[in-house]
Amino acid sequence: MDPQNTDTNTEAKMLLKHASTLRLHTGNLVNRSRLKKKCPGSPSEELQDCIQATLTDWFSMTKAQPKDFPDTLDCSIPQETDAITPEERAEVKVSVKLFLCESVQSSIRDAVEMACQTLAVSQLDSVIIAPPAPLEGDSQTLAHLQPAWEELETLVRSQQIAAIGTSDLDKDLLEQLYNWAQVKPSSNQVNLASCCVMPPDLTAFAKEFDIQLLTHNDPKELMSAATFQEAVQEGTQDLNMADWRLEWVLRYSIIVKSRGIIKSKGYLVSARKATP
Repeated sequence: MDPQNTDTNTEAKMLLKHASTLRLHTGNLVNRSRLKKKCPGSPSEELQDCIQATLTDWFSMTKAQPKDFPDTLDCSIPQETDAITPEERAEVKVSVKLFLCESVQSSIRDAVEMACQTLAVSQLDSVIIAPPAPLEGDSQTLAHLQPAWEELETLVRSQQIAAIGTSDLDKDLLEQLYNWAQVKPSSNQVNLASCCVMPPDLTAFAKEFDIQLLTHNDPKELMSAATFQEAVQEGTQDLNMADWRLEWVLRYSIIVKSRGIIKSKGYLVSARKATP
């Protein structure tokens, strides 16, 4: 075994042990050869593979920093990141879907700011929000959506987001949100696994109020706590991660407008260590 690699792994584990927040960026998945060879069967499997691979690469690259144990640990692979240059900004569209694992409104601002910083843009073209699933037996309500939507509206007013959208709302809830919201939803994603054909009432409402209906195949829970801990344990070589909790996952796509192709896509992930 390479003793230098052992030192690096030990150092990386010390950094993780002292941190209370973990921020992870997978880099551009379009270019990552390790991940291109695999064809994940679902978005959840893709995310799990990405977390494992990114942490494995980060562990192998981490240099010793014996006096520097930051509270927030940034696990990213710099050469895998495709920042957008000012010259190409007008030619591309940055689309984001934000999966919230906890009902913490500051998570939305943190995720948007991290995306803007990572991709070197001042504004995201569209953000679709997927709030935490309601407790078992409960259904999603307007009251459940309002806090997250108000935070998104604030980010639209500060010009960090151009358009905001929703996910998996039926016609009644979409109408309630539309009537209440100051910044109206520009889109609503529908999971075709749960309805093979767009409901006619939803289609009619969306057409009347110029709301774009999109399709997706994301599960209701993108990643369970157990799956996240398993992915991190594998990526960090069996480090015990039982006290870490996933806060949010942001998936971005950078699309070349004129050609409709995805130039870059990736995930940003935030987790925190539960306080005793």
